[in-house]
Amino acid sequence: MARGRVPGLALDRTGITLAALIVLLLIGALSPDHLTSALELPTLLLLFALMLIAAHFELAHGFDWIADHLNRLPVSPRVLLGLVIGAGGLLSMMLVNDIVAFAFTPMLCHGLRRRGLDPRPYLLALAGSVNAGSSATLIGNPQNILIGQVGHLSFLVYTAVAIVPALVTLTIIYLVIAWVWREALSAEASPDGNEDNDFSVWLGLKSLLATLALIILLALVQDRVVAALGVALVLLLGRRFSTRDLLSEVDGPLLVMIGCLFAITATATGLPAAQHTVTWLKAHHLLPYGLGSLALFSVVASNTIGNVPAVVLLLKAVPDVPTYVLYGLALFSTLSGNLLLTGSLANIIVAERGAQAKVTLGFIDFARVGLPATVLSMSFAAFWLWWLGILR
Repeated sequence: MARGRVPGLALDRTGITLAALIVLLLIGALSPDHLTSALELPTLLLLFALMLIAAHFELAHGFDWIADHLNRLPVSPRVLLGLVIGAGGLLSMMLVNDIVAFAFTPMLCHGLRRRGLDPRPYLLALAGSVNAGSSATLIGNPQNILIGQVGHLSFLVYTAVAIVPALVTLTIIYLVIAWVWREALSAEASPDGNEDNDFSVWLGLKSLLATLALIILLALVQDRVVAALGVALVLLLGRRFSTRDLLSEVDGPLLVMIGCLFAITATATGLPAAQHTVTWLKAHHLLPYGLGSLALFSVVASNTIGNVPAVVLLLKAVPDVPTYVLYGLALFSTLSGNLLLTGSLANIIVAERGAQAKVTLGFIDFARVGLPATVLSMSFAAFWLWWLGILR
């Protein structure tokens, strides 16, 4: 998982987790009967419903419309950078950040090239902003969805806690990129004509209304899964997009990877040795329940195995994680994903989609921005949680 591939084979992270799950089934370490209970189906259903809502907005060319209008605004490169960060952060608060990154990147690359600008600082801004913005809510990314479901966290209370660190992180990302890429952002460029797209105002408005309805329902009802599926049902019953069209935009490999991780970690943490280890760690107060230890765990684990696997591992190994720790875990595991290219799936998506548009973003490019931005944002988030009395 840390390398993202198996040398000599074409397996990616999803393939690695799927292969591991099949091995567990073959050797009898996990039975088919226990597989269904290990998959955390409610969390997967919630993520699936959110992906359907985002898929409707994507099919309406909403992401293309936003990116195209950003690219055509008669503003300076630095102002445009701020607008990209603002758009990425806001969208990822309401929609799953990986989908925002996937849909937004190609059009952004195309428009920036038409303006004569270097797309690299803007793509780094997009990756950083979708990670930061997604930390503000319990529906912004897969790990927060899982934490909210497992911990039964209040949607409004969590957002009230996390919104300030998220907004501060967006500001930090802007300042760091504006400094590191100051030469590229000082270039003179201007919008280059208009570009038609097939954006449907009604369909885009329908998607936004569905998202707002979902946010209201999540704040009012206890069963988030039913609320999200109900909103997705309204979109499924539309007359424009077929079910096949909507499902084609759902990130199936991500769902498979998370489901496999649930089953694998449930099997591993059910072993007597794992239970004894957790008991020993509890007895010696070594579980990542403190401010420093939780931040360190999040940074190391997120940038090795990834933030989603790290959260799954901790929650499965320690099923009774206190609520106050879950607030810190959601914030830290998301913000630490900005550190390196491998820190989050959104980073990898932006890099891969950028490469398809012939824009090369390497490990060093991410690290130059990610190191200072993550240190500053994690420090502020730690101070914020300490000041609120949530973590010490």
